[in-house]
Amino acid sequence: MLNMFEVIETNNMIEHERLDVRTITMGISLLDCCDSDLDAVNEKIYQKIVRYARNLVSVGEEIARDFGVPIVNKRISVTPVALVGGCACKTPEDFVSIARTLDRAAHEVGVNFIGGYSALVSKGMTGADENLIRSIPQALACTERVCSSVNVGSTRTGLNMDAVRLMGETVQKTAEATKEQDSLGCAKLVVFCNAPDDNPFMAGAFHGVTEADAIINVGVSGPGVVKVALEKARGENFEVLCETIKKTAFKITRVGQLVAQEASKRLGVPFGIIDLSLAPTPAVGDSVAEILEEIGLERVGAPGTTAALAMLNDQVKKGGVMASSYVGGLSGAFIPVSEDQGMIDAVTEGALTLEKLEAMTCVCSVGLDMIAIPGDTSSATIAGIIADEAAIGMINQKTTAVRVIPVIGKRVGDTVEFGGLLGYAPVMPVNKYSCEGFVNRGGRIPAPIHSFKN
Repeated sequence: MLNMFEVIETNNMIEHERLDVRTITMGISLLDCCDSDLDAVNEKIYQKIVRYARNLVSVGEEIARDFGVPIVNKRISVTPVALVGGCACKTPEDFVSIARTLDRAAHEVGVNFIGGYSALVSKGMTGADENLIRSIPQALACTERVCSSVNVGSTRTGLNMDAVRLMGETVQKTAEATKEQDSLGCAKLVVFCNAPDDNPFMAGAFHGVTEADAIINVGVSGPGVVKVALEKARGENFEVLCETIKKTAFKITRVGQLVAQEASKRLGVPFGIIDLSLAPTPAVGDSVAEILEEIGLERVGAPGTTAALAMLNDQVKKGGVMASSYVGGLSGAFIPVSEDQGMIDAVTEGALTLEKLEAMTCVCSVGLDMIAIPGDTSSATIAGIIADEAAIGMINQKTTAVRVIPVIGKRVGDTVEFGGLLGYAPVMPVNKYSCEGFVNRGGRIPAPIHSFKN
């Protein structure tokens, strides 16, 4: 039972510290939409999404009004489309027709993004997987709300280097296909290792094959709340610091739990998980970088940054897992460059480099996220960046991801404006030396020895 002090405290977090529910995401299984006829597949997909999600946006708005909790996004994730369209789609263009259907359904129900234009190829690729991957540049260029992801490795299977090489080419082609929008298509494309089935955050969300027919997942965000809490603990030792982060994460997660249960009840769809991720926005005071600087760094990227991020991520998870029985997804701290004003400032001042960001991904929730790089970066270099990040995930048994944006026509030092929650980003330099001989070897990098557990 909440007491009056807790009610006032929560209201203050919402009104003054930028606490919000970042997304309510409805996962919808499309496995029963499989058919040998492409027109039938598209019609089944459209009808099922609209049937389940017709009231998603209105219910989200009602909950926000009734409880006074901002709910920023309402989204949908679906079964990886490579599995759904495999029988009917014989060419990449066939898969593009499904992307258009997903986009049409997203517009119809009013969600801002729909994820699941995805393939899971950690050990090998079927013909359908390859066709979907090759369709991604066109699919993201001709749709507005579709998000795509590809899982190229896992701790259990190793890294599919053929898929890594293909994704390097795909990112480059997506950038070219959307160059009139500053290569915005790449902002809707994520390459994973150890992708979770229950992630509500875009662009990497998809509905796992082990999930129910439909579920509700909620993603909560509160970097501003954590920063304000830490301001009150200035000068204290690490024990006090960690306790402060844990208690704050607990309170944030309880808000998400309330929203998730209410959304589940009103929509008649089972509750899945709460994803407690400190997901920043470009707004001042809503920054993971500023939390790290409040801990004691002059600027993110300074020595000690990785240790501070490791501590923050761990305490967020510890606090969240005590607040809900079903914490899942990614849950921790995101470090997207373009979406975090503190990160942008650190890059601009030269404090934060791509190599330091890679080191930070060893201990954070995801990986190299929303990073603008020069438009003439080769596909082999992009594949090498993907391979490095995937290797971190594989060896450390954690989810890692790459969302880099080679902005056509832009060079190091230029700035790219993406708008909205995607923010803006300075174009960062990449290592000038080639890894082409490495990524072109083909085949698989085997799973690490500690994966052999039965």
